[in-house]
Amino acid sequence: MSEASPARFPSPDPGERCPCLSGLTFGECCRRHLSGESPAPTAVQLMRSRYTAFVTGDAEYLLATWHPSTRPSELELDPSIRWLRLDILRTERGGPLDRDGIVEFAAFHRHDGERGEQREVSRFVRDAGGWRYVDAAS
Repeated sequence: MSEASPARFPSPDPGERCPCLSGLTFGECCRRHLSGESPAPTAVQLMRSRYTAFVTGDAEYLLATWHPSTRPSELELDPSIRWLRLDILRTERGGPLDRDGIVEFAAFHRHDGERGEQREVSRFVRDAGGWRYVDAAS
């Protein structure tokens, strides 16, 4: 029996609408971050690219952009969850010159025929490696 490979779901073509619903194409938006071509310049863009990583099943990117102080040792994504929409509700700081930021979002999904929503106020920090997701603010 061979080892299971990491769960990956189909990625959009570069000319298709980006799953994060920024209004840009995947090639203009999150693809460059997920591919490692360029780090996300803001906390909001990191949030968008992390959402897109959930859509495409890119656990490696999620772990790489998670702050080491809170990052799990592994991440298993559920391929039966279909992510449908991301709404950015509020931001605080998180710009290119800031050291930290907050992004409140709502992410909508379908799982086993049922609709669901995840709301979170996420904390981010910027270090020498770029923006990193820390945790959900309490």
